[in-house]
Amino acid sequence: MSQPHTESHNNHGSHGSLKSYIIGFALSIILTIIPLVVVMNHMLGKTGTLVLILVMAVLQFGVQLFFFMHVKEGENARWNIMALLFGLVILVTIVAGSIWIMTYNTVAH
Repeated sequence: MSQPHTESHNNHGSHGSLKSYIIGFALSIILTIIPLVVVMNHMLGKTGTLVLILVMAVLQFGVQLFFFMHVKEGENARWNIMALLFGLVILVTIVAGSIWIMTYNTVAH
């Protein structure tokens, strides 16, 4: 027959406290409502609105990483941050390369 199950799943990383989850949730809501109010009330021009949305998206990304995904916690925090930075380098390379190709690779006939 098969061997008895002896593995346990108690080696998960630590979870955040209720306070950190509430702070992260509140920041997420605030960072979502600010661009919504600006867009709905036409408070800024097109460029200002776009910049605000992008800044709020980056801040939202940071809140999600640090309050909910606990990137800086645990024994692998350094590797997590290095992997994140590597992913950002790849993302910037792809986006910048795509913009460059779309801008300068057009041939006029």
